[in-house]
Amino acid sequence: MTGAANDPVPAPVPDPTARDGAPVEPAWDAVGARNPEWLPWVRELHSLAQAGLAYSQDPFDLERFEQLRALTYRIAARCADVTVPVAERIFGGEVGYQTPKVDVRGVLFEEDRILLVREKEDGCWSMPGGWADVGHSPAEVAVKEIREEAGLLAEPVRLLGVLDKRRHDHPPYPNDTYKIFIRCRIVGGAPGAGLETSDVGWFSRDALPPLSLKRNTPAQLALMFGFLTDPAAPALFD
Repeated sequence: MTGAANDPVPAPVPDPTARDGAPVEPAWDAVGARNPEWLPWVRELHSLAQAGLAYSQDPFDLERFEQLRALTYRIAARCADVTVPVAERIFGGEVGYQTPKVDVRGVLFEEDRILLVREKEDGCWSMPGGWADVGHSPAEVAVKEIREEAGLLAEPVRLLGVLDKRRHDHPPYPNDTYKIFIRCRIVGGAPGAGLETSDVGWFSRDALPPLSLKRNTPAQLALMFGFLTDPAAPALFD
């Protein structure tokens, strides 16, 4: 049997270094390939610790929840082959009660084709979008991301879906994420790449390019194309 309490703890793999000298997090698709089952446990343990620290009043309980959070970082560091400080930076950014992050995607159709942008980060394609911004509604985020990533002016039409990233075939990621899909229509502008994108294109459902799976999956694109067949279909949700 492996993993006994008296087993020696292997030294973590040295962390790569960012340009500012700070350690950077591991590639999550590689982490998941090594040990995919631990990540949801770590996320849940950390959220319990955060909730306890946010709502407990007793000093002894607060100390126990702080210990639980520190243990979460040690477990994550062991599983991800990084140092404890890196694990703390990855999972410890939340203050107060921990909630899922929100990703917003703008869905644009031209006849039977969908608009996709090519991400500079991985060279693959996605519906324009990104993290929700403080002070912006989901619809405003979708319009802003379409303008910044595809060069097009758009207006929101309707909500197509709210999906839980954990329930879809994305690579592992340290945060729980809700993905909001909003159909938009073009009202101006011209297609053009942005700071985070290198190309813009229209694609039919049978000729999709390689997708950026951390942002959208083939199954999600199929769900979006379903609204071309039935524009009045109810919004999707998990």
